[in-house]
Amino acid sequence: MAKISYVHVEDALGMALSHDMTQIDVKNGFKGARFKKGQILREEDIPVLRSMGKESISILELDDGEVHEDDAASRLAERLRGEGISSEAPEEGKVSLSALWNGLLVYNEESIHSINDDPDWIVATAADKVPVKKGERVAGIRIIPLLMKDEQVRRGEEAALPMTVLPFAPLRTALVTTGKELAEGRVRDGFAPKLKGKLAGYGASLLGQAVVGDEREEIAAAIRGFIQQGAELVITTGGMSVDPDDRTAGAIASVAEEVRFRGVPAIPGAHLMLALSRGAKIVGAPACVVHDEWTSLDPLLNRLFAGILPTAGEVRRWGVGGMCRKCRECNYPACVFAAR
Repeated sequence: MAKISYVHVEDALGMALSHDMTQIDVKNGFKGARFKKGQILREEDIPVLRSMGKESISILELDDGEVHEDDAASRLAERLRGEGISSEAPEEGKVSLSALWNGLLVYNEESIHSINDDPDWIVATAADKVPVKKGERVAGIRIIPLLMKDEQVRRGEEAALPMTVLPFAPLRTALVTTGKELAEGRVRDGFAPKLKGKLAGYGASLLGQAVVGDEREEIAAAIRGFIQQGAELVITTGGMSVDPDDRTAGAIASVAEEVRFRGVPAIPGAHLMLALSRGAKIVGAPACVVHDEWTSLDPLLNRLFAGILPTAGEVRRWGVGGMCRKCRECNYPACVFAAR
């Protein structure tokens, strides 16, 4: 078992600290490791230690099979650090993981739960499958005790699966806007300006826009035309509800080789559709896209631009957290709209 002995600060000159020592300086707004593990104490450090209330320091001697908090945190960070993730040097048994580039954070939630089943581990993450920016912190690792058993650390390592940040690909995107009133110029289109703003966030732009009427055949022809031009993503707007003159979903189905899903348990945006044709993705966007800041379209676009095709089974689970709280920045971790 680890042995801890205490040495008066004056007698510790020239000794190496066994662990980080935290200073809280309210006046200057600082909290952090004032002295680091392995640091050699010098004469000028004594007044600082006393100002921190330290008259003596502890010397830790580890036995075989024991792991210092910093080493334990570093070992777990190494297992969690996947593609697109960087880790910092440990401090006070803490390690932060950050994004190396803009993209979609992806990880296995059950892996994190398994690690946290051991109360000596603390792993806190940003929500799974949310966009993150370069340099943004995506996870933090903390160790509760000063040391852990090596077998504990190994169990944590075995449970850990890599977290990744999938970069967004600038898909060639086209927009098919439906509605006789739009095609005839009687009503101004509000979808394109909204969607252009969203596409810019992924580094993409519109390949083109076709404004057509409400007939199934002309909608289908516009979709086919863009796919033939090399569109990788076609977003259709209008006519996605269940009114008799809403024919967009039928037009998408007539073009598609596979309808991945039609309708999702998310509000706003229940009438969302995804289909596939010749390698292209066809999205039927719900009408709420034109006026709501966040809709079911956002988590779908996050996945598509990151190269993830959601399954029907996955989207049926969007109901938990699928009621958007309609705030400009969703801070609810379980929300499927948790995009920034």
